Amino acid sequence: MSDRLPLCPISRTAMILGSRWTAQIIRELLDHGPRRFQDFQDALDGIAPTTLSNRLKMLEESDVVAREIYETHPPRAEYILTAKGKKMSAIIGAMRDWGVKYG
Repeated sequence: MSDRLPLCPISRTAMILGSRWTAQIIRELLDHGPRRFQDFQDALDGIAPTTLSNRLKMLEESDVVAREIYETHPPRAEYILTAKGKKMSAIIGAMRDWGVKYG
């Protein structure tokens, strides 16, 4: 994330959620708990591996997601929501509700 964040809280939120696939990644973590990279690949039909990697890195840098190593040989990691990420539940829920009703 940039050192120069917008003053507007909506703009700051949009910087995270405004990227394609980001809301779906957060939804996966909210619905299913810790996920591995391959879990995201299987669940998010059409996401390119490089895009997924970039979104996960951005979410880590934003302290929305944490990466935890669960095996060292070979290194394997899973992604979990941080406390900050879990607070996005209401936003993702509202997006889902709106999509069901109007989408």
